[in-house]
Amino acid sequence: MTAWWHNALIYQVYPRSFNDSNGDGLGDLPGITAKLDYIADLGADAVWISPFFASPQKDFGYDVSDYRAIHPDYGTMADFDALLEACHARGLKLMIDVVASHCSDQHAWFQESSQSRDNPKADWFVWVDPKPDGTAPTNWLSFFGGQAWSWEPRRQQYYLHNFLKEQPNLNYANPDVVEAMLDVARFWFDKGVDGFRLDAIHTMKADRELIDNLPVEDFVLGEMPQDKQPFFRQRHDTGQLNQPAIQNFTQRLRALADTYGDRYLMGEVHGEDYMAVSDTFTQPGRLHATYNFGLLSWHGLTPDEIGEALGQAHRHFGASQRLTFALSNHDVPRSVSRMALANKVALEDQADLQVMLTQMQTALFSSNCLYQGEELGFEDSDQLAREDLQDPWGIEFYPAFMGRDTCRTPMAWQSTADNGGFSTGKPWLPINGRHQAKAADTQVGRQGSIFERTKAHLAWRKLQPALLEGDFDMMEGPEGTLVFKRGCAKQTLICAFNFNASAVTVEGQTVAPYGAAFIEAA
Repeated sequence: MTAWWHNALIYQVYPRSFNDSNGDGLGDLPGITAKLDYIADLGADAVWISPFFASPQKDFGYDVSDYRAIHPDYGTMADFDALLEACHARGLKLMIDVVASHCSDQHAWFQESSQSRDNPKADWFVWVDPKPDGTAPTNWLSFFGGQAWSWEPRRQQYYLHNFLKEQPNLNYANPDVVEAMLDVARFWFDKGVDGFRLDAIHTMKADRELIDNLPVEDFVLGEMPQDKQPFFRQRHDTGQLNQPAIQNFTQRLRALADTYGDRYLMGEVHGEDYMAVSDTFTQPGRLHATYNFGLLSWHGLTPDEIGEALGQAHRHFGASQRLTFALSNHDVPRSVSRMALANKVALEDQADLQVMLTQMQTALFSSNCLYQGEELGFEDSDQLAREDLQDPWGIEFYPAFMGRDTCRTPMAWQSTADNGGFSTGKPWLPINGRHQAKAADTQVGRQGSIFERTKAHLAWRKLQPALLEGDFDMMEGPEGTLVFKRGCAKQTLICAFNFNASAVTVEGQTVAPYGAAFIEAA
């Protein structure tokens, strides 16, 4: 029997920006429930919701202070239960974002652990003595800037945080921590949650080794601030990230998930050799799949670069279900903006480009994640002022880098309503005016809109054996195109995607500018 996640379209909801039900300017769980018919109508198979747990919101939910509680901004546990029931009533699976590698410094576990070296939670986090000269124990750096170590005067020790200092790393070398997180997983599985997206699981600290990161010897200064900050001048797989001991936890979690029958585990991982890292995390008895970063380049990708990324993925994994593809998420600029920049696509052609990108993504092997607003053609927001910024990463590196708020602005549901119909109150981030002009109410049911063209493709896709079970082979195509073949015993399709401003011919068929063609082959 085919697992539900095989070839699934997973619709990602960033809850703070999706739909506000109570007028406080923040999206919430009842707001998501109110829009489930919209998601189901589009043709999604599952919904993945970014964190809504109790949290000080230093990193907007990715700093959890209680894994079994709902942040009041998002609602109550009763609201979550109602959302889960409503998803299942519509045939939608529900996945939640579990931040297992670290928690908030406001979590009761860390509050107790930080008091002394001999309390019951003393070894639940990564505490290390300073070097003889008082400096941090290693040269590890935080992704968000500065050292990955902060000093706790009560313990006279440093603690590890791969992100903000308010996000201390849990110590998975301690069996009690492993059991505690497995108990969290049981709690949500028992409720009926269908799967987890495991945030930054490669950043877990699961052994007690302290090895300095080596430098990136061939480092080249890039255009974006991420490529300029010191973090990217180190090889993190040397000692800081992707430690083999992490797999002790993935195996335990998979064994637990399997007792529930059909639960899905998708891990966010990264590393210097990304494909090797993904392979390690998805070996038998570990995670079902990893979230593939190959198509999420901050600068966008040309057809040749996309083909290279897909070819690499296929060489490592075949047409298996061990990768989940995405073109956008809450951490990178929106796909149409990135790809338009990389391929010099004019503004008037970007609606066609967006539809074509979704058609391309969903023609690939394995499951796919579609970020909220992609089905409406939302571009990255360039209308944020300095005082609008909320993302700690952007605030830290402004003005060189605006952070991730540009892809997190709220959904626009109504073209003429205040705040795009997202909220009756002031939204936490400004509504993008261009988004409001193409809000959902201007597209749903309107023939030829981005939404309806996307919906039609997704419905057609579910009827194509080649796209659901076929193998994958890259093909040569005209300049500025991406062409590949999906084939099985029942059907063979040549899938052609034209990134040019003029039509091209593939296998005797005309492919429109910024269009796609699916050609039946013998």
